[in-house]
This record gives sequence, structure tokens and C-alpha cells, in this order.
Amino acid sequence: MAYEAKTKPTETSVADFIAAVDNPTRRADARTVCALLEEVSGEPPTMWGPSIIGFGRYHYRYDSGHEGDAPRIGFSPRKAQTVLYILGGFEGQEALVARLGKVKTSVACLYVNKLADVDMAVLREIAVRSLAENRKRYPDD
Repeated sequence: MAYEAKTKPTETSVADFIAAVDNPTRRADARTVCALLEEVSGEPPTMWGPSIIGFGRYHYRYDSGHEGDAPRIGFSPRKAQTVLYILGGFEGQEALVARLGKVKTSVACLYVNKLADVDMAVLREIAVRSLAENRKRYPDD
């Protein structure tokens, strides 16, 4: 049986999704992050699945044969924190993250409690460099 990705672009309104975020700080942060990633990517925001706001799109294929589409960069304003899907494994990433401020990381994610805790210029640089790395690895067809 073929794997069917759950995270796909939807027709859900990004503005309505952000407006429905309960926490007023997280809602304001979502608007700021959305504007930043739209400016950096040059792409309009699109809902991917029920909770991810993505910018751009690329097609990936793993050695296992699994393949699909994903946003080049994105974020999700979750209850506990805002998750940014922007760490692309670019050279100098660790040093930039160290300068960013109060965040947690995983392989490809930044977890931010509130934007007031981070340096927005550094966040922008991380987004720009991560997007460039993604485009290098997955050029448009």
C-alpha cells in the first residue's frame, strides 16, 4: 500500500487560521512570522494540513523510495510554542542559532515561546539561509 502524506496544501484561509489562535501573543507572533517568511520567500502563505503555514513548495524523494511535496519553509503557532520549520542544515547554522536567543531546536525545527525572546534580524538570516539551502538541494524542476 502506498504511503499517503497527510500534510498537503489546503484551501483553508491562512488569515482565518491565525485569527483563531487563542493566545494573543502567539497570534501576534504568527502574524509577524507569516509576514517575515512571505517576504523572505517571495511566496504567499498556504495552509499545509490543519496547522502548518508553508511558503513555497518542493518535491523530495528518499533512498527508501518515499517521496512527496513539502513547503520550503514554514511555521505553526502551536499551543505551547511557535514551531518554525526553517533549519536547513546550512553552513554556520549552529552559530546563528546560538545568537538567536531563547529557543530550542530539533533537526529541522526552531521552537520559540515568544518572538520577544529572539533577535529578529538573526531569525531573518536563518530563514534566508535555510531557504537558499533548500533551493540548492531541491531546485525547481
